[in-house]
Amino acid sequence: MKDFIVLKILDIFKVFFQKIGIDYDVMRKIIQIKLIMDGRRVPTIMNNSRKRKNENESTDKNFFFISLIIYFFIGILLIPFMLMGTNYIFQMSIVFGILIFFLMTTLISDFSSVFLDIRDKNIIFSKPIESKTLSAAKFIHILFYMVSISFSLSALGAISALIKNGVVFFLIFLVEIALVDIFVVVLTALIYLFILKFFDGEKLKDIINYVQIILTMVITVGYQLIIRMFNIVGINAVYSPKWWQYFIIPTWFAAPYEMVFKNNFNINIVILCALAIIVPIITIIIYIKFLPSFERNLRKLDNNNAESKKDNSKLTIKVSNVICKSKVEKIFFKFCSDMIKNERDFKLKVYPSLGFAIIFPFIFLFNEFQERGLNGVASSKLYFTIYFCALMLPLVVMMLKYSAKYKGAWIYKAVPLSETSDIYRGSFKALLFNLVFPVYFIESLIFIGIFGIRIFPDLILIFLNMLFYMVICFQFQKKALPFSEPYGNSNQGEGLIIIPMMFLLGALAGLHFFVITIFGFGIYIYIVIMVLVNLLVWRNAFKLKF
Repeated sequence: MKDFIVLKILDIFKVFFQKIGIDYDVMRKIIQIKLIMDGRRVPTIMNNSRKRKNENESTDKNFFFISLIIYFFIGILLIPFMLMGTNYIFQMSIVFGILIFFLMTTLISDFSSVFLDIRDKNIIFSKPIESKTLSAAKFIHILFYMVSISFSLSALGAISALIKNGVVFFLIFLVEIALVDIFVVVLTALIYLFILKFFDGEKLKDIINYVQIILTMVITVGYQLIIRMFNIVGINAVYSPKWWQYFIIPTWFAAPYEMVFKNNFNINIVILCALAIIVPIITIIIYIKFLPSFERNLRKLDNNNAESKKDNSKLTIKVSNVICKSKVEKIFFKFCSDMIKNERDFKLKVYPSLGFAIIFPFIFLFNEFQERGLNGVASSKLYFTIYFCALMLPLVVMMLKYSAKYKGAWIYKAVPLSETSDIYRGSFKALLFNLVFPVYFIESLIFIGIFGIRIFPDLILIFLNMLFYMVICFQFQKKALPFSEPYGNSNQGEGLIIIPMMFLLGALAGLHFFVITIFGFGIYIYIVIMVLVNLLVWRNAFKLKF
């Protein structure tokens, strides 16, 4: 069996694992098997970069290591901040903000399913293996990938820092990258552990998905708060200490550079430095203490709550009777709704994007609130930022075709249908009802509260544009029946379609802005036009042959 370099490095810490009560040999074997099996797994970042055209192609190749090349080039973003000057608290806060943003979003999208995996319990727990050992194996497995991603992302920045600032700066950066990785993985594990402790059954699964959305929102807002920690004076960023900055994690890891290279021993800087070292150590101690209960509580994911499903089913049927025309449409509306609600892999991959959709429209209002105040913003046209809510649509439409249970797609061949219109219409309406409309409705209420009822016609038009945009996203992507393909089995470059789709969304927003600026009451004519356009495209766009 293949032996990995990471396992040989892990052997150095064998005594430590044994002292905390972990069966090291068993843990090592589990990690080894997981790493071998990962060769068949395609990371989210390259989910859309490759499709096997030859079934006999080797599956020993680990696509994760190929994805590290992508992360390596993304790391170019860090170079300007590494080289920009000696305002270390500012530039390194940005650097670690970017790193933590990528690490957390990758961890949530790619490795939540690893943390919450219960599929191997029937094999592993039939053997004399302690839950503590299995949890430790999961932690090391995920930490290995996080370290690989973080070092790929930071490689170019670290090299540039070594050249400009010397060996000490470089070594501090390496140590802090390790601390960041440990903190990010342990913090996520503790959050899941807390949820597993207090919830059960279907409610537990729902709470986990909501936490993913909240984590994504917190990461995004936190990244924005980093910029707002500094007062921009001319071309310089001036750090003004505030109590709430102790909760902005990237500043913890930026503070040591300010202390070491600028001899800044201000009490705020000292506290931030202490947090960078103490908090990751405390979190890992807490995690080790609760290791035995993690796998035990994880078994709650096997519990089901049938009563809640019945209530949801009644609501789904009522809605389908209102918005679906044909019987086939109603059937696939219910089928797609059930899959969206119940398939954990789908939710783990799609729900984080809902977090971005919720928070992005408000990010661009933050500065304006500071500069103009509430009255100034309320009288402006900044409600157009709600168009950012539609950024989730290309991903949601793309993910509709994938499922962990794709082998059940043979049922499509068994139904007596010659074309796919009703299948797609029912499925897309289910997407709208379960994912898109709830987010848009809540944001619309908030925007009406900020901008007033005057924007109500604009919100109707924006929703009509989103309906049209959803069909366009479908037309430009690879066609496949809902939930009929395995995750990662997509055409080369499919994900790149999202980029021109973003420009199209911008064009729709621009046309909307032009109409209301130039023609006044033209928005009502535009609404009528978009209603007719949507009726036409939703009737004809989905007519595909089996």
